[in-house]
Amino acid sequence: MAEQTPPVDEMNYEGLAQDALRGVVRAALERAALPEGIPGAHHFYITFVTRAPGVSLPPDILAKYPEEMTVVLQHQYWDLAVEPDRFTVMLKFGGLPKVMTVPYAAVTRFYDPSVQFILQFEAPALAPEPEPEPAPPPPPTGDDGPKVVSLDQFRKK
Repeated sequence: MAEQTPPVDEMNYEGLAQDALRGVVRAALERAALPEGIPGAHHFYITFVTRAPGVSLPPDILAKYPEEMTVVLQHQYWDLAVEPDRFTVMLKFGGLPKVMTVPYAAVTRFYDPSVQFILQFEAPALAPEPEPEPAPPPPPTGDDGPKVVSLDQFRKK
């Protein structure tokens, strides 16, 4: 009896399903972006990978949340812009307004506790960390020869 190799999912149905469910997140955010805002008691907890490709956060927020963070969209959010592949929103951190951009591919969890609705997604690959810029060489002094210090001035006479 010959062993059969398992079928290969060349359609990537799991990835297609994840993309379709991220469309639910986008549709909910589109509704929240309307002038009347989020309806009823609904509110969203959105968890995302902070170093995923396309995520844009202020440096202080990224330093505080170097891997993952959760934001809440309920009453106090501003300038929510929903695009086909990402959303941008202004939230206050420590009383200061901060703008963030999050691609849907970076979202790992979407939760609306008012109706106990939750979606969980696979974590995306992280964006490569930028290479540190090399330090500039010291400016030339005009005298590149060896420095000789006479110890005579330090001896007791």
